[in-house]
Amino acid sequence: MKFKKYLIISVILLLVIVLVFLWWRYYFVFGEGVKAGTLNFIVRKGYVFKTWEGRLIQAGFKTPLPGALQSNEFEFSVAQDSTAKRLERASGKFVEVRYKEYLHAVPWRGMSNYVVVEVLRIEAHPDEHALPF
Repeated sequence: MKFKKYLIISVILLLVIVLVFLWWRYYFVFGEGVKAGTLNFIVRKGYVFKTWEGRLIQAGFKTPLPGALQSNEFEFSVAQDSTAKRLERASGKFVEVRYKEYLHAVPWRGMSNYVVVEVLRIEAHPDEHALPF
């Protein structure tokens, strides 16, 4: 009788530990923030789970090595179709988005750890109205 009670408590405790670990690894919001830049693309893709994936090109350059140039890109997923449809109409425009950062991606949420949850601003690119020289 004591062994059966011990086994049931152990299994329940192990199940709770596994569930807490899975929640922390895949659903815990590690960070939140706002990014702004030119929307390069937004596309819906995937073999089993069709998710929205996009790229934002931020102003400035980051470079790990002196003398090298590399664009500062922010790759993200979009969980809600309404947010993705709004971004779909803004390709090439200056966009400001609010995002959540997760520790790991799950296939049905997207391929990236960064998930855009809201579009704050869409406007014509700041340099679009300027004369070229």
